[in-house]
Amino acid sequence: MFDNLTGRLSKVLKTLRGEARLSEENITEALREVRMALLEADVALPVVRDFIARIREKALGQEVMGSLTPGQAVVGVVHKELVALMGETNDDLNLATTPPAVILMAGLQGSGKTTTSGKLAKWLAENRKKKVLLVSCDIYRPAAIEQLKLVAAQIGADFFPSTGEQKPLAIAEAALDFARKHYHDVLIVDTAGRLAIDELMMNEIRELHAALKPIETLFVVDAMQGQDAVNVAKAFSEALPLTGIVLTKLDGDSRGGAALSVRHVTGKPIKFVGVGEKLNGLEAFHPDRMASRILGMGDVLSLIEDVQKNVDVAEAEKFAKKFKSGKGFDLEDFKQQIGQMKKMGGVSALMDKLPGQLAQAAKSASNAGGASQMDDKALRRIEGIINSMTPKERTYPDLLKASRKRRIAAGAGVSVQEVNQLLKQFEQTQKMMKMMAKGGMQKMMRGLQGRIPGLR
Repeated sequence: MFDNLTGRLSKVLKTLRGEARLSEENITEALREVRMALLEADVALPVVRDFIARIREKALGQEVMGSLTPGQAVVGVVHKELVALMGETNDDLNLATTPPAVILMAGLQGSGKTTTSGKLAKWLAENRKKKVLLVSCDIYRPAAIEQLKLVAAQIGADFFPSTGEQKPLAIAEAALDFARKHYHDVLIVDTAGRLAIDELMMNEIRELHAALKPIETLFVVDAMQGQDAVNVAKAFSEALPLTGIVLTKLDGDSRGGAALSVRHVTGKPIKFVGVGEKLNGLEAFHPDRMASRILGMGDVLSLIEDVQKNVDVAEAEKFAKKFKSGKGFDLEDFKQQIGQMKKMGGVSALMDKLPGQLAQAAKSASNAGGASQMDDKALRRIEGIINSMTPKERTYPDLLKASRKRRIAAGAGVSVQEVNQLLKQFEQTQKMMKMMAKGGMQKMMRGLQGRIPGLR
């Protein structure tokens, strides 16, 4: 999401590396470029002005220590101000009330409220061990109630049924009563959205807020809306006592301006960010980690958390033994490693959290090895090819002659050439594992170029 902004800021800060000291002249020139980068990223103009003014004040008064270059000093100032802009620290959900704690979800239609309601229920169950009840008060969108019901079933959360003939207030009050009687810890209320802000919508959600007295009122906003997201957030903030914001579609091809603007404009903390359509794609928002990602420093802490949460320890240990011995590694193991990567959000999510230099090195390595593209489609394609093989073929790839390859290619919907390409990647991976087992680390590192599953 922040690729363009990261690239522009990195370029700006590189220009200061050759300077012997920070001066008003070189700071002014650098900040002019930073300002353009932020405006291109769709950050709100008032936010840009305030941000640049703060950086100018801090940078001009910054003493460059012996261990720092002017470029490093300015990076430190920009990082600190980005963190301040987005809220300093992670603001956790407040559930300190007599159960059930009511969470009211607000936002425009299409912002991802229903999916986010399900993601939040899953997050609460897994991270807080809460018993959650979901209810939809969206009587205007025909499939809204059914959609939330399906989401609840997928994550194993309780769902309170409602119909389009009922009034939203009656649905909400009945759900609250049900939650009390059945000892639910949290009630998540998915409200109706509109294609644009209107008074009828605002009156309805104010009425729901007054009746339910939610401890959390979360505004769900689509990060891909840019400036519109900021304007909508401001309108909701003026109409409702919001307690926090959830930014959805943060993994989309957007400019990132909403993430940098919405906290400043509304004064409300960003509590969560949504990534992807999967129901485990909800992350607590950490301003310091996001600032590091924007500046190309990566987000190693979040990457470690993803590994701890999603990687099967037993499978990882089993694979580590095979890797160490250099024996017994087959195409089924190859497929399982792809599955582990997908659980962590896929190639794009992993690359996004790597420091810029490491991510660039990985991309360069893939190109050097003849791999023109690294993406999640490649992972799915590889998985499809392996799924088209018999268990015996996965264990003994040497069995795969021309007729079998044609059958596998037809079953996976790919060309025979792609099957051959996968087998070549697998063979090279086996060779690397044998080198590693013999202590040939340097040889293995050279062999890694372009051989990671998902590269082509």
